[in-house]
Amino acid sequence: MPQYRYQMRTSGGEVSVGVLGAENALAAAQQLRSQGHTVLQLSPVRTSMTAKSAMAKVNEVLNYSSGPTARDILNFTTQLAVMVRAGIALRAAIEGIAEQTQNPKFRNILFQIKADVESGKQFSEALARHPRQFGPLYVNMVRASEMSGSFSHMLERIASYLAHQIETRSMVIGAMIYPGVIASMAIGVTIFLLTFVLPRFATVFEGKEAAMPTPTVVLMNLSAFMVDWWWAVVMGLIVGCLGFFAFVRTQAGGWWFDGVKLKVPLFRAMFRALYISRSLHTMGELVNAGVPMLDTLHITGEISGNRHYRRLWLSVQNSVKQGKKIAHPLQKSTLLPKAVVQMVSAGEESGKLGEVLDEISTFYSKQLRETIKTVTSMIEPIMIIVMGTVVGFIAMAIILPIFKLSTLVS
Repeated sequence: MPQYRYQMRTSGGEVSVGVLGAENALAAAQQLRSQGHTVLQLSPVRTSMTAKSAMAKVNEVLNYSSGPTARDILNFTTQLAVMVRAGIALRAAIEGIAEQTQNPKFRNILFQIKADVESGKQFSEALARHPRQFGPLYVNMVRASEMSGSFSHMLERIASYLAHQIETRSMVIGAMIYPGVIASMAIGVTIFLLTFVLPRFATVFEGKEAAMPTPTVVLMNLSAFMVDWWWAVVMGLIVGCLGFFAFVRTQAGGWWFDGVKLKVPLFRAMFRALYISRSLHTMGELVNAGVPMLDTLHITGEISGNRHYRRLWLSVQNSVKQGKKIAHPLQKSTLLPKAVVQMVSAGEESGKLGEVLDEISTFYSKQLRETIKTVTSMIEPIMIIVMGTVVGFIAMAIILPIFKLSTLVS
């Protein structure tokens, strides 16, 4: 059982120190409070490295190169909110979480944050030194809580926001994986038929090319090409994929791909709901946290996930700098529905912008789930029709010449 070194004030006002065994820091703090004591400081007692099992060492080596995931950041935020609410000092809470963190890189980051806090830096300032793990939204919400004094409550809001974003990302990735798997199966079946099945019929049709219908000739030529030049096809696919990803990473390619996602049939409704929900949810959280509006709009644009939406929110930021309303530039854009713009305008006029944004983002989160269900339900019959058409064409191209040859023979 982990050991925790504590410093407490007894009911009589005396300060006492000692070591206590508990499952975690929260249980240790609750155990001391149940005895009527006030916890002043609580930190885990470091154990010797020799106690680490061989399997843990292997896992540490395997995971050393991987940085913290979004789930790691969420777990850290949730644990920190619970420990701070329990009255544990921030420095001791960070150290306790770091000791239990499996990812070595994230553990080092947490110890660096703890060292910065011990040196007198604000927690938000310590987080800002690790922008890849703790983005501007996280840092600004923590900074706002430090000014308002609602630190533990703000950590809970951040954890809720992170959990929502992880869930949304998982839904979208799941919706994209399904058609990818079906398409891969369709391509695999087609390649199998062209390279293994059709060559078996080549000897049957050899010397009878003049009697074969056009679909059979085309298919046989394609099969011969696949058998003889399969390596060129594989290399072409690899080069094409690498070229596509390289193009998307460029400025022009990124703008083009973000635009395609907003226009491609079947998927555009899902992506629009995703970007609107993410933007308004982020903006609502920042407004409710008390973050300045210019910073809120800038962060919203950066987190939106699409260059076209980022340009929209940055244009809103420039408009607000000139003293105009938020809804003014939104009315000229086609990226947001008119009803959303009207509700944002109403919330801005009534002074309840944060509440309105929360309601809109909740609505679009539900719409995103429904859209994903609709997309996945439509993809299955579409892919079945495509696969049936391809296999049917191949079967027809094989059967037609057999019938034709049998007719000629008779």
